[in-house]
Amino acid sequence: MDKTNKIIASLNYFSVFFAPFLLPIAVYFIVDHHEVKEHAKKALISHIVPFLSIIALIITVVFSGFSNPSEAAMLTVFFGGILVVGIINLIVFIWNIVKGIKLLMTV
Repeated sequence: MDKTNKIIASLNYFSVFFAPFLLPIAVYFIVDHHEVKEHAKKALISHIVPFLSIIALIITVVFSGFSNPSEAAMLTVFFGGILVVGIINLIVFIWNIVKGIKLLMTV
């Protein structure tokens, strides 16, 4: 992979800072290089994971409210879920940065 393609591939991961969904999708459909497309796909999936974890938290809180309407149980599920989602999102965020840096540092 040449230098230009490495930069484009790493920008897919760094787009978590400025255009998490838009840039990987655009790169996937515009660039012809197979490796860059693979990195765009991986970056897009890693940008979707935090979004899905938030949706899962909302669904869990709503259903736990219906199944156990006590306020203490709702707060436990809510704050526990926020903690889990926060950890997942932080791991994915750091993973994107590490992948982008590793791509730039390859020879």
